[in-house]
Amino acid sequence: MLTPEEVKHVADLARIDLTPEEIEKYQQQLSRILDYVGKLATAQTDGVPTADGGTINLENVWREDEQSTANNQQPTIDLIKMAPETSGGQVKVKNVF
Repeated sequence: MLTPEEVKHVADLARIDLTPEEIEKYQQQLSRILDYVGKLATAQTDGVPTADGGTINLENVWREDEQSTANNQQPTIDLIKMAPETSGGQVKVKNVF
């Protein structure tokens, strides 16, 4: 069973203030939870494949950086000229504040 000091320490780590009654209550509850986790540790898992989510055999695929002119082949559209209002080469918008 957890000691009241251990429960207080856990509560301090979580930045929770507990009354003495709550410490006693959580001492019992946390002890039962840890006992159950201890039972789970004894479960037979021989032959059960690990649940890696399919990421165990992945590797990074790198490609060489290559200069491309694909983006420069199309004529660019001057978006500033398309704006309803401009000033000094910038788009004018309504004041935010």
